[in-house]
Amino acid sequence: MLEAAPASAPSLLGAGARVGADARFDAASRLDAAVDQLTETYRAHYSSLLRLAALLLDDPSSAEDIVQEAFIRVHASQHRLRNRDKMLAYMRQTVVNLARSALKRRLLGLRLLPKPMPDAASAEEGAYAALERDALVKALRRLQRRQREVIVLRYFADLSEAETARVLGISIGSVKAYGSRGLVALRALMEEEG
Repeated sequence: MLEAAPASAPSLLGAGARVGADARFDAASRLDAAVDQLTETYRAHYSSLLRLAALLLDDPSSAEDIVQEAFIRVHASQHRLRNRDKMLAYMRQTVVNLARSALKRRLLGLRLLPKPMPDAASAEEGAYAALERDALVKALRRLQRRQREVIVLRYFADLSEAETARVLGISIGSVKAYGSRGLVALRALMEEEG
């Protein structure tokens, strides 16, 4: 069976309601003070926060967006801030974190961009290069065997004189002599062709 509430209960409930209202008013006034402190911090340090973001991003318009976004985020989460005296530190850290995120998005975007096509030679340039290549091959075939071997190993295979001598089983002096005479003969043959 339920007992009736004592006569003093309404007064206790009323006092509790007043205490709750006072607490809500106190919390609201502290929140207003924090908003004012945040707004003053933002106004006083906007330039330094903007410079920080600009240095991190190297893009003034994005830096402005980052600073404004930092203000919005700190404003939205100011009820969770432990130390309101560190409002500027919270703002700076938020600017740095947002700048990092923006840079990561940029890098990801650059990685996902299609690779540019190499500059293609015109049909005329391709035909001319093919003709030159054919003429060079014909001229190389007309050289003496040792001259051709030395020139191919030295200039097409990019071997050193010592490596060429080792591959061909001749001395370094012979490599120099065959190479020198072979280049003179190759120039003469190419001029004949041209």
